Amino acid sequence: MALQASELNVGDTHSECIVEDLKRTQIVQYAGTSGDYNPLHTDEVFTTKVAGYPSVFAHGMLTMGMTGAMLTNYVGDGRLTKYGVRFTNQVWPGDTLTAEAKVESVEDGIVKLAVTTTNQDGATVLSGYAEARVD
Repeated sequence: MALQASELNVGDTHSECIVEDLKRTQIVQYAGTSGDYNPLHTDEVFTTKVAGYPSVFAHGMLTMGMTGAMLTNYVGDGRLTKYGVRFTNQVWPGDTLTAEAKVESVEDGIVKLAVTTTNQDGATVLSGYAEARVD
C-alpha cells in the first residue's frame, strides 16, 4: 500500500539496516555490475601500498543505491521525484550501515525528506535529500 500524506508528520523518521557486515565480495560484485573497477575498491595491495588506505573501500554509489532502496521501501516504488547525496566518509568491509529518512515537510502531495546513512560507530557516511509523491 502506498504511503499516504495523512500518515506523515514533520519530524517522523523511517530507518532500516541496509547492510550488515559488508563483505569485500559485495564490493567486487558492485564493481562488476557498475563497470567501476577503480583499484581503490578492488585491489588491496594498490589501496594499502600505493594509495595509503587501510583497506579497499566501497563505491559511494553502492552506498547511495542501498540507501535509495530504503527510500523506496518507505515511500513506494516509482514515487521518488528527487534524490541527491553527499558522501561524507568511506564505507569499509565489515561495516554495518543504517539509513534514515526524516520528514521535513509534506505539501501538495510531495514529502521532502532529509536522508542520512551511518555506520556501526555512528559516523555519517552519506547525507542528502529526497522528495516523493504521496497520496
